Amino acid sequence: MRLLGGRVTLIYIATVTQPTEILTMDNEATRFGFTGFAETWNGRLAMIGFLVGLATELLTGQGILSQIGLI
Repeated sequence: MRLLGGRVTLIYIATVTQPTEILTMDNEATRFGFTGFAETWNGRLAMIGFLVGLATELLTGQGILSQIGLI
């Protein structure tokens, strides 16, 4: 950002990069087992589950084990 005679001039330089390989089902030889596609989705769903569990604990004031009746 430069200041020229009371005006603010914003200079933006875009860099162009080559796209990386996109992980799809077509890239994998098999659809079952420890593939990159399966592990990516497993991680995403685990993060969502963790956030839902945390939000539930915050809203109810009880831990997960006491909510399902184990404690």
